[in-house]
Amino acid sequence: MLSSIREFAKSWPARILMGILAISFVGWGANSVGVSMIPANEVIKAGSRSLSMQEFRREYDNYKKRLEQQSGQTITQEMAEENRLDATVLTGVATREAFAELLWRAGIRPADKLVLEQVEKIPAFFDPITGRFDKKTFETQLAQNGLTPEMFDRGARDDIAAMHWARAIQNGLAVPRSYGALASVYALESRDLAYFILTPSAVPQPAAPTDAQLRAFMNENKQALTVPETRVLTIVPFTPQAVAASAASGPIDPAELQKRYQFRKDTLSQPETRTVVQIPAKDQAAAQQAAARLQRGEAPAAVARALGVDAVTYEEKPRTAIADRKVAEAAFRMQAGQIAPVQGDLGLAVVKVVSVSPGREVSLEEARPMLEAEIRKDMVAEKVYAQTQAYDDAHQSGGSVAEAAAKAGVQAQTIGPINAQGVDDQGRQYGGIPPKILETAFSLPAGGESEITELGEGAYFVVKVEKVVAPHMRPLEEIRPQLAQEYMRRQVIRALEAKATELSARVQKGESIETVASAAGVSVQRVPGLTRQTAETQQQLGREVIGRAFAAKPGEAWSARAPNGLAVGQVSNVRMDAGPTAARLAETNRGELTQAIFREMADSAQAYARTKLKVKTNAELARSAAGFAPAEKGKAEPKK
Repeated sequence: MLSSIREFAKSWPARILMGILAISFVGWGANSVGVSMIPANEVIKAGSRSLSMQEFRREYDNYKKRLEQQSGQTITQEMAEENRLDATVLTGVATREAFAELLWRAGIRPADKLVLEQVEKIPAFFDPITGRFDKKTFETQLAQNGLTPEMFDRGARDDIAAMHWARAIQNGLAVPRSYGALASVYALESRDLAYFILTPSAVPQPAAPTDAQLRAFMNENKQALTVPETRVLTIVPFTPQAVAASAASGPIDPAELQKRYQFRKDTLSQPETRTVVQIPAKDQAAAQQAAARLQRGEAPAAVARALGVDAVTYEEKPRTAIADRKVAEAAFRMQAGQIAPVQGDLGLAVVKVVSVSPGREVSLEEARPMLEAEIRKDMVAEKVYAQTQAYDDAHQSGGSVAEAAAKAGVQAQTIGPINAQGVDDQGRQYGGIPPKILETAFSLPAGGESEITELGEGAYFVVKVEKVVAPHMRPLEEIRPQLAQEYMRRQVIRALEAKATELSARVQKGESIETVASAAGVSVQRVPGLTRQTAETQQQLGREVIGRAFAAKPGEAWSARAPNGLAVGQVSNVRMDAGPTAARLAETNRGELTQAIFREMADSAQAYARTKLKVKTNAELARSAAGFAPAEKGKAEPKK
């Protein structure tokens, strides 16, 4: 159950309804959103729909979390503001809300029954005992994700409506066969490539740069050579791993083991299950008639139809899975094959016990390894918590971070200077620093320290900023060797580019590529029958050379960067494949092109929705909800 809960939290809202669509209904960053006057606390207004600052903050946090999971690194507040993450989310959510509103106005509105059926299929909302949808579990999961049932219902309806719209558009949509044929001709086009490589040895090595040249080079590359802000940090970790060894060696209290066994016995054991058929009856006469027909061996479904009702079958279910408590009690007292009328809480019914599968109680000895592991895990958690309390007491009494850590039995670690990505000023990556610690540290001022902060998986931390080193350029004396090497490398590249341009011009004027290559002291390489499909096998050429080879006209000479130098090349004998392979590929390409056109239609529909509904947004409220400072005048808007 816990794993399904975690999956639900991670994927919200992607797993609400089977992945929903192959298109993005949120065009993140694709279009700008105009700013208009809207009510005070509304960030977005799209027809009858609106988003408050609190709702926008949740959208922003979810989007930022997805980006962090995809990139594997923390997005600091500075990075988010620099990259205008608030504007990206504002654009995307406004587009999504406008499209949902347009679908609603068009009458695409899923029925309550359809929404309920989809919600009841989500495993995170199942009761772990009965394996059925549970309303209380549903509400708990939503609360943990900052949602109300009403908010979830609206999101579910929007997703189903979008899915129905997409299916209606896709049904029968297919591009003309000629489109696929053109794509296959493009993919299977072949050409012969001749080229030679100029390596750094083909040009004279430049002289060592003077200090004046290096300083000028530094000024030209000031941004690349600037060391970002770094900080010296003191970190106090409270981790289960640090106390696990001592907790693992301690004895387990027998009384606690017995208590936990008694508490968990029912869930650990295999309950008795039964297959039970229940047929509702209007009165005793109908019940007696149904029971008699069942005794004669008639099928329950046929008997129920004769009474104008539906039979309810519980297939291998425990007692708790039967909705009517009294019916459940009676069914679990009966023998296999027995049939009897039962007056339940929900009315009179005829019950037939089809089969009985005995339960099995797990003994203490069988459960001991698992229960002891759970108890030790709790002991570790209690020890970690006790350390945090001991630290807090010592720190509140006037002890420094290091002194309080020592009194709590924890080793404070001072590291740095490092930047917000955990890299030191020499470009080395510090290992083992969780992103949350870095994010917290870089949100504090110089000398600031955090509260005891949860890190996840039972761990906590405190971080103090001992020193802040502002962004700066290293002095020339410190980086002279590396800078001189880079300066000379670029001089070699310029010389190679000039020579490649000169040699390709000679080929273009009519000299053979062999003659030009020989004059340069290199040999020509040939790749006959190069296609876009076989290009992947020519990794030694590099992406840029392959690109130029397919972009060039027959006989045209060109130069491009190769992995080990600069290439001068020429293509000839361009051919098209019109055989069976082209025919097969044409049909495959047709499907891919159809999907591409569908995505274009979806993008157009979203753009139309925003224009039609005249979506209004408040960029300043969006910035505030994201925790950013007010934008400078003239910089509040996303770029058009």
